[in-house]
Amino acid sequence: MSKIVAITACPTGIAHTFMAQEALLQAAKEMGVDIRVETQGAGGSEDTLTADEISAADAVIIAADKKVELDRFVGKKVLQTSVTAAIKDARGLIEESTTAPVYGQTSAAGDATGEYLSSIQEQKDAHKSGQPAFYRHLMNGVSNMLPLVISGGIFIALSVAIDLNQKESLSQAFNNIGSGSAFALFVPILAAFIAQSIGDRPAFAAGLVGGWIGTQGAMYGEPNASAGYIGGIIAGFLAGYLTLGLRKLIRVPRTLEGVKTVLIMPVLTVGITGLLMIYVLGHPIAALMHAISNGLTHMGASGSIGLGLLLGLMMAFDMGGPFNKVAYFFAVGLLPTGTPEAQTIMAAVMGAGMVPPLAMALSTFISKHKYTPDERDAGKAAIILGACFITEGAIPFATRDPLRVIPSIMVGAAITGALTMVFKVTSPAPHGGIFVFWLIGHWYLYVIAILIGAIIAGVMASVLKKRVV
Repeated sequence: MSKIVAITACPTGIAHTFMAQEALLQAAKEMGVDIRVETQGAGGSEDTLTADEISAADAVIIAADKKVELDRFVGKKVLQTSVTAAIKDARGLIEESTTAPVYGQTSAAGDATGEYLSSIQEQKDAHKSGQPAFYRHLMNGVSNMLPLVISGGIFIALSVAIDLNQKESLSQAFNNIGSGSAFALFVPILAAFIAQSIGDRPAFAAGLVGGWIGTQGAMYGEPNASAGYIGGIIAGFLAGYLTLGLRKLIRVPRTLEGVKTVLIMPVLTVGITGLLMIYVLGHPIAALMHAISNGLTHMGASGSIGLGLLLGLMMAFDMGGPFNKVAYFFAVGLLPTGTPEAQTIMAAVMGAGMVPPLAMALSTFISKHKYTPDERDAGKAAIILGACFITEGAIPFATRDPLRVIPSIMVGAAITGALTMVFKVTSPAPHGGIFVFWLIGHWYLYVIAILIGAIIAGVMASVLKKRVV
């Protein structure tokens, strides 16, 4: 019996990670393959692979949308792919892993050039698997900054709520935790982990500094503006690829490798990234973010409805994928402005993201004959996931019947996004679902908007789907 070890990891570490694990375990059982799967989820690593298990394995599968350390798999056949690929075709991945390239085979073991070529090969492998390197690096940053966004947003929302009761001291403390600390750090952390995903540990410091400079408008002549999360993304990629390039260009005797690592590379990468952010990139990016913010502030009612429709469509299209993340972080990036418009956009995004799982749960109840027993069980779990704003709860249904499910949930989510704009619902919190409804402005209208979208999407899916034979 062949032996496989695997790691699954998605940016949020909530749904995709464990769905991919389950798909691999099920496929291996059907194929008679011995498999062990380590999950790197929101709570850290679980079922961690031991050195003996890795040594005995015939191949390794890395199903991840963020960076996974591969040092322990040197000399093993390693297949790198996305969590979505594992969910959709776990059997195919297990078969393909036996012919995967051996990881870590370079011309000069351990030297800088070898590390560089290995990194480039990883990017090529990721691209071949249908997961662009750009997305993988971006998601590595997102997964590490997401806890700051969520916790910071909740504390900002609590600050606003407590201040209404005139408990100003505690309100200020919560605001310092949320806005002054967590939200101040999330852009630098985003940039740092994007950079680390590209250029490994030597790129971390440059990404962190570049991201921080992007939030400090006074450094580049924009005292009342910030380059925001777009500046953080650009700084991260700049620092990462700069580190890769310098690592290739700078050659020193092996006796000076330590000096190169701890002195030469950090000084050059931090300095060049910082200067480019201050004198070249910071000002135009901050101007762009300022223009976007102003445009949204002065947007008319019809434009707001259109934006709500667009954000709803994006949230439901790939349920945790690139389009979903762009919509979510667009809203999160505006939230620190504190304007009603920004909070309405955040409400539209969260409401639209809750619709897909709720809609599919409703469909499994009203059209039981069109779903398998496993799908009906997944529908019960989808109620909880949807209520918690975990859009990925609809993925099992979309994976099995994408042509009927995805259009249905997109329509429902778009309607919820538009209605949220019409009702002028506001959300100072970037996450939490029903657990932050007490902080929502016009929460009762928000419930109505979500229910209307979920009912329309659920009925549409029920009509389109065929009876299970």
